[in-house]
Amino acid sequence: MNNTVHRYEPPANEPICMYTPDSAETASLKSTLSTMAAETIEIPCIVGGKEIHTGKTHECTSPHDHQRVLGHWHAATPEVVQQAIDSSQEAWKQWSETPYATRMAIFTKAAELLAGPWRDRINASTMLGQSKTCFQAEIDAACELIDFFRFNAYFALNNVYNDQPFSAPGMWNTVDHRPLEGFVFALTPFNFTSIAGNLSAAPALMGNVALWKPSSTAVLSNYYLMKLMEEAGLPPGVINFLPGSGREITSTVLESPHFAGLHFTGSTAVFQGLWQQIAEGLPRFRSYPRIVGETGGKDFIFAHESADMAALATATVRGAFEYQGQKCSAASRLYIPRKMWPTFRDEVAAQIGTIKMGDPSDFSNFMCAVIDEKAYNKITGYIENARSSSDAEIIAGGEASRETGWFIQPTFIECKTPNFPTMCEEIFGPVVSAYVYDEDDLEGAIDLCDNGSPYALTGAVFSQDRYMADHISKRLRHAAGNFYINDKPTGAVVGQQPFGGARASGTDDKAGSALNLMRWVAQRTIKETFNPPIDYRYPHMG
Repeated sequence: MNNTVHRYEPPANEPICMYTPDSAETASLKSTLSTMAAETIEIPCIVGGKEIHTGKTHECTSPHDHQRVLGHWHAATPEVVQQAIDSSQEAWKQWSETPYATRMAIFTKAAELLAGPWRDRINASTMLGQSKTCFQAEIDAACELIDFFRFNAYFALNNVYNDQPFSAPGMWNTVDHRPLEGFVFALTPFNFTSIAGNLSAAPALMGNVALWKPSSTAVLSNYYLMKLMEEAGLPPGVINFLPGSGREITSTVLESPHFAGLHFTGSTAVFQGLWQQIAEGLPRFRSYPRIVGETGGKDFIFAHESADMAALATATVRGAFEYQGQKCSAASRLYIPRKMWPTFRDEVAAQIGTIKMGDPSDFSNFMCAVIDEKAYNKITGYIENARSSSDAEIIAGGEASRETGWFIQPTFIECKTPNFPTMCEEIFGPVVSAYVYDEDDLEGAIDLCDNGSPYALTGAVFSQDRYMADHISKRLRHAAGNFYINDKPTGAVVGQQPFGGARASGTDDKAGSALNLMRWVAQRTIKETFNPPIDYRYPHMG
């Protein structure tokens, strides 16, 4: 079986719509926002291509206006999850044998639909349901997912299927990149619509079938993604859409002998719990499941005394507060030289004072609301702890309001000790903490950064001294899976900076690269001998 294919040039990254005032794209998106904000839709489970209304409903609301009901979604019951497992295994029979060109065509078409007629719908649903600004939604829900669809197709062809062994004279060696036997469980987060789409679509692209459990706070946009993929030609049962309780759905999923893999983005604690459950279930699974996860982060910016002040301050504000800090890559802890601190502190505080926050339909806002009440309570708890502690000082922000939506001001904290909770623990909100270090103990400060949290997702160094930038980068080699020099630690671009971290931040299987796709295939090596021997005796036997 020859899977060798022709190489072709990589696609270009999708251009970002800037939504400048009075532009046609702004008018179009605002019109869609207005229409969708006035709707209340029913969101079913989708199993085997059929909609299932379980009657066990929950509300989709806007984080920035929690009285606004956008829809009612039907939660999957254990019976529906089992139907999805059965449907996936029926679909697997044909999908796993479907030529890669057909699979690529479906997801390439999905990219074109998202780049065109579906763009406003996916962006608007992300803005309304997840409280993202137009620009944050555009980068995430449109551009990044378009890039995932296109670049995954490119990587699958060039770096997976075309990865074939050498053949010695008289034989032909090939590798058959088979999909996994069973189904992949895609457990997706609220904060990136693109990640939700990619976690379910990437395994499917490689010939697998999937059960997709979206976050309960991102069901609206994820439902529209499911409908987008169906319009692109995704066959029934290849991806089954199962909103509902993570605990209930997971329980049924991990009881099935057909469970073949987990594709996860979420908290470290949940991922570790899932890994343990999977390990306990190994005797009943047909094969050893593949486990791919991107989890928490406590992402840093380390400033050297040669850092450009303006660039450092802007990177801090953008890196920490875009999308309310609800990014696993968000800048959350800073290490600042003492002699830079007064100027840096005042500049960041001044920028924070100009930030507008509110409804995403107002395109002049830089920030919106955090995702829900649970997040609001957790984040404000960290802020209040800092307010009452002698080891911390709130430099800017620190206020919050829950009256209309879950709004928390961008908050800047100085920590007097490097192990203060806001310097070490993942907060997942608009809070950034700084520790001021003495320039004459640079190596000690680097050690604090390296060992300051259990995570290793993203990090950045700011230095105009190239030797020092390289030195700090080497010292922090294992502290971040994505490392930035003189740039904020957020905004990885598919095809340019494959994303993922190690330590407590995940398995580092780099979404947006061939490495991730390789996890969803099992290689079968085939050797064909043209002239097989017909005598068992070897020449040395005489």
